[in-house]
Amino acid sequence: MNRIEYRGAFWFPVRPGELWEVIEQFDQFESWWAWLQDFGAEADGLVAGNALHGTVIPPVPYWLRLDIRLERCVRPHVVEATVDGDVRGFAAFRLEPVDGGTRVEAVWWLDMRSTPLRVAALVAYPLMRWGHDRVVEMAVVGFRQRALAGVGS
Repeated sequence: MNRIEYRGAFWFPVRPGELWEVIEQFDQFESWWAWLQDFGAEADGLVAGNALHGTVIPPVPYWLRLDIRLERCVRPHVVEATVDGDVRGFAAFRLEPVDGGTRVEAVWWLDMRSTPLRVAALVAYPLMRWGHDRVVEMAVVGFRQRALAGVGS
C-alpha cells in the first residue's frame, strides 16, 4: 500500500460561511495544533492559487512536509486542492448547510513519495493509517472548538 485514500463527513454547529471564516485563520493553525509546524500561506484566505506549506507530525515516528495548492474555491461551499511534498495527491472539501449547521464532506488520496514514507507504508501501513486518522480527528475537533468559540461573539 503506497496510498492513503480517505472519505469522511463531519457536522459543525455553525453555518458554512462561519466555518469558512474559521478555516481561513491560517495564522492561528500552529497555536491550535501541536502536530503542525512551520505552517504558512502565500496569501490570505481560501482562494484559488493560494499555496499552504507546513509539516505534519502525527503520533507515529514520521513527519510529513506538505505543499498544498488551492485549485478551486467557491466560497463557502467548495475547496479543491493538489498536494505535494512528501506525499502527492488531491483533496476536496464540500460544505453544505444541514440541520442549522454545516456538513463537511472530505475526500482525498495521497501517494507516498519520500523513501522513508514509502518504506513505512510497505512495512507498517496499519500504523501509518492509524496516525493519519488521529490527525484528521484532532483537526476536526479543533475546527469544531474554534467554530463554537466564534458563535455569539
